[in-house]
Amino acid sequence: MLDKTSDIPLILQGAPDTTEFRKLRKRIIRETRAVLDQYGMVEPGARWLVCLSGGKDSYTLLAALIELKWRGLLPVELLACNLDQGQPGFPATVLPEFLTRMQIPHRIEYRDTYSIVMDKVPAGRTYCALCSRLRRGNLYRIAREEGCSAVVLGHHRDDLLETFFMNLLHGGRLATMPPKLVNEDGDLFVYRPLAFVSEEDCDRFARAMGYPIIPCDLCGSQDGLQRMQVKALLNDWEKRMPGRRNIMFRALMNIRPSHMPDPELFDFLSLATASNPGPDPKTPLDLDAM
Repeated sequence: MLDKTSDIPLILQGAPDTTEFRKLRKRIIRETRAVLDQYGMVEPGARWLVCLSGGKDSYTLLAALIELKWRGLLPVELLACNLDQGQPGFPATVLPEFLTRMQIPHRIEYRDTYSIVMDKVPAGRTYCALCSRLRRGNLYRIAREEGCSAVVLGHHRDDLLETFFMNLLHGGRLATMPPKLVNEDGDLFVYRPLAFVSEEDCDRFARAMGYPIIPCDLCGSQDGLQRMQVKALLNDWEKRMPGRRNIMFRALMNIRPSHMPDPELFDFLSLATASNPGPDPKTPLDLDAM
């Protein structure tokens, strides 16, 4: 067990000494490492900005990365970062005190994006788009100032699934948040190492470890959000058909371009059989003659 090792990082100490928790922790570490390896995220000597909101997901992310680093499986430098966005009632001392107590290198940045969001978003509209855009811009700036090559986020498997259905049902496209991408300016990676980890596992892990979880009172205070509706839909499917989330997520990683009707995704014009070479893709069809 981890606690029996003398040099264990402070953030990993005090773990429940149960078989159930050991299985949970090993599963999270295994799935996180699988994402890092499968998507080629690890560059030895790199410096990562690990974004910490104070929610269960970001605590799980930080703990998993620190354990992998401690085990010699993640040869990168980690800098935890919290962006205090000026939300009224936000417990601004919780994260600095926690990170200091855990002896984790960190940076706390204050930017009052809350006031901007409340001023710019009309009544009845959701805050998420503008709030996340402002947060992302500040995190990119901080990463550059700190010499980091990647911004690391705590989005998990269920976030990716919900985003897929948001795009499907409301955006008219098949897309989600990829585990790895390059920002629009082309100078930073964005990583999501928890892409294979379930939200339930993040919640169980963070609560079992007793981390000081801070709820999001800005987005979470709004009723009728499309994402909450999608979450409820997925929860209902999972309740009626256990294991459905895993199957749907596997589908996101098992796409067959030739079985989708997007002509930009697959070259249907070049399809041919032995007896029928197909039309010349350079010759337009005469629709009037049909």
